[in-house]
Amino acid sequence: MPVSVVFTSDTHVPKRARELPHSLWHLIERADVVVHAGDWVDVALLDEFERRSRRLLAVHGNNDHGALRERLPEVARAEIEGIRFAVVHETGDAKGREARCAARFPDVDVLVFGHSHIPWDTTADGGLRLLNPGSPTDRRRQPHGTFLTAVADAGQLREVTFHAVPPRT
Repeated sequence: MPVSVVFTSDTHVPKRARELPHSLWHLIERADVVVHAGDWVDVALLDEFERRSRRLLAVHGNNDHGALRERLPEVARAEIEGIRFAVVHETGDAKGREARCAARFPDVDVLVFGHSHIPWDTTADGGLRLLNPGSPTDRRRQPHGTFLTAVADAGQLREVTFHAVPPRT
């Protein structure tokens, strides 16, 4: 049965934004699974995700401390519709990322990561798919903030879509 998934990372609330975009909250509340790849910054946001998500798969990032580190792992794993997922915040430099991650996660189909705030969708030799949803609140060197949606169905990740977050005025 198809499972809708929302991927986000590097939300940095309330430091980079007071709140998440309404379009992201709308999809989170309707998704079967929500994946967050770290850098929450405030435990209140984690509480809100837990309240609004049917199922949350999440990790802490380098900017997360205290209760966030106590409640969230460095690496999270789950199988969703026959797809083996792992979530981690940092993967290191972009150069050599695919090979490095394939060696670190040999038993994973999809690795979701954050940290760079740069949207990423590549496949390593051997088939590991690497996804970075970017950041919905801190675009850094990107034209706009982003997050990602997809559908997990019978061992396939389909309809992988990056969503642009328009700048706030």
